Amino acid sequence: MINFQALSDKYDTPLYLYDFDHIKAQYERLKEAFKAKKSLICYAIKANSNLSVIKHLGDLGAGCDCVSIGEVNRALYAGVKNYKIIFSGVGKRDEEIKEALEKDILLINLESEAELYRVELQAKSLDKKARISIRVNPNIDPKTHPYISTGLHENKFGVDIDSAKRMYIKAKNSPYLDPIGIHFHIGSQLTKLSPIKEASKLVSDLVRSLKVLNIDIKFFDIGGGLGVCYDDEKPIDPYDYAQAVFSTLSGLDVTILCEPGRFLSANSGYFLTKVLYEKTNGDKRFVIVDAGMNDLIRPSLYDAYHKVEIIGKDTTDEDTKCDVVGPVCESGDFFAKNIKLPKTDHDDLLIIKSAGAYCFTMSSNYNTRGRAAEVAIEEGNDRLIRKRESFEDMIALEKDFLK
Repeated sequence: MINFQALSDKYDTPLYLYDFDHIKAQYERLKEAFKAKKSLICYAIKANSNLSVIKHLGDLGAGCDCVSIGEVNRALYAGVKNYKIIFSGVGKRDEEIKEALEKDILLINLESEAELYRVELQAKSLDKKARISIRVNPNIDPKTHPYISTGLHENKFGVDIDSAKRMYIKAKNSPYLDPIGIHFHIGSQLTKLSPIKEASKLVSDLVRSLKVLNIDIKFFDIGGGLGVCYDDEKPIDPYDYAQAVFSTLSGLDVTILCEPGRFLSANSGYFLTKVLYEKTNGDKRFVIVDAGMNDLIRPSLYDAYHKVEIIGKDTTDEDTKCDVVGPVCESGDFFAKNIKLPKTDHDDLLIIKSAGAYCFTMSSNYNTRGRAAEVAIEEGNDRLIRKRESFEDMIALEKDFLK
């Protein structure tokens, strides 16, 4: 049982806590589900890029899915082997492509024909052969929030099946490209299995047609996106997920790449914030806390739900509705709206749950607010894994240019 009050007293607030035992359990569930076939679980660093989180998963055997050269370098710095690193993302600069090739990572995921030519050009300049995968956009509705849908033609990601086939033929005929993988990812926070299975079937059929052209696809990258429970969602069981993918791969000898992020880290995370005071505007009650949208922007950005609990006070039928809001100078600075909480007092501790994915990584210094500290909890012990940002940290890249 995590003693939130003691950790708040020790590290202050706002504060992120990550249960490393939960991350390990989630990783092992997914690895076990895919054990019947060759597979590599590549953690999606964008979900939570703390070096200690990456190292924890790397030590368990995970690779990394990266969407910037910065994330590639984070993975390498944390000790993940280069042959377990994938570089994805719609827009890669030439120097990023070149650096990834120099670091000899497993493969680069391509998202357009224009990108194929840029990768080919950089590989030629290095006199190397670039291992590539192509992201196929299967035009399947993932039944998720439109901001995190990625598998429809209206989204910016990937290419259609016909374009992908042309790109593979071009790559096969290039002395500087080695098309070894295929990739699809239809969205995030997926709770329906049928769109995943449908997408896998379409992409596996493409692999079969490529084999006829003597294009040997070795890696079948199913992306990530497995949903978790924030409120009352019913997540997909990892075993059912794996079996759905397996059912589409008949006759194919491929290594499955899987890129979970949220599934591994979301429910490991807790965000702690203290009550400053309450106020009312007419009949509207506000609980004002010391954290802001700069710390955790998902409710404002996606209207995302995070469960909020108060420590040390029981909820009752007499509790009244309130908005939990922060000090940032924006109307969008809220964590919850119209939720029932008991009357709060100064320094009461609130916990915002499911805060291990897409929370700290999306934080900022808006309003010149330092980012929160991060703490790992493992086998009953806690340790600081990122110190709280100071004012000096925030101005470090500016102060030498002040005239």
